[in-house]
Amino acid sequence: MNIDIEFLKYPIGKFKLPELVSPAMIDEAIVQIKSFPSHLFKAVSPRSIGQLDTPYRPGGWTVRQLIHHCADSHMNAFIRYKLALTEENPTIKPYDEAAWANLSDATLPIESSLAIIQAIHFKWGILLDSMKPEDFKKTYFHPEKNRNQELEEVTLMYAWHSQHHLAHILHLGMREKW
Repeated sequence: MNIDIEFLKYPIGKFKLPELVSPAMIDEAIVQIKSFPSHLFKAVSPRSIGQLDTPYRPGGWTVRQLIHHCADSHMNAFIRYKLALTEENPTIKPYDEAAWANLSDATLPIESSLAIIQAIHFKWGILLDSMKPEDFKKTYFHPEKNRNQELEEVTLMYAWHSQHHLAHILHLGMREKW
C-alpha cells in the first residue's frame, strides 16, 4: 500500500492566502472558527484511549496531541487578536509547537483541552462578530515570519488550521474504519 505522506500532512492542502480577501471569505472563516468545537467534539467523542493515542500519520502527532495542540494554538491566536486590536502592530511571541506537543500536559485526557477550545472559540466568535471591516486590517508583527500579518489573513489561516486538524482526525478514522 502506497502512503501519500504529503496528503496525510495536508489533507485539505497547505494554507494559501488569496490575493484579495473578500468580506464573504471573512464571514465563512468566522463560521468555521465558531463551529470548530462542535465538529471536533463530534469527531473525537466516540474515540477510545487507543484511538486517541494513534498518530494521524507515520511520525505525526496522536489525536490526543492534536487536540491539546489546537487548544494551545487557538489560545495563542485569541491573545494575538486582542493584542492587535488594542495595540499598534505589536510583536507577538512565537512558540515551539512541537515542543509544546511533547510536554506532560499533552498526555492528559482530552476533556480539559476540549473545554478550553469550546470557551476560546465562544469568546473568539463574539470578538470576531464585533469586529468592523477596518479591524481586520489591523496587524501584528510575527518575528519568525519577519513580517506583519493582518487579522484578515490570520482569520482565514485559523479557519484553515481548524479544518486542517479536523481533517487529520476524520481521515484517520476513515482509514482505520472507526
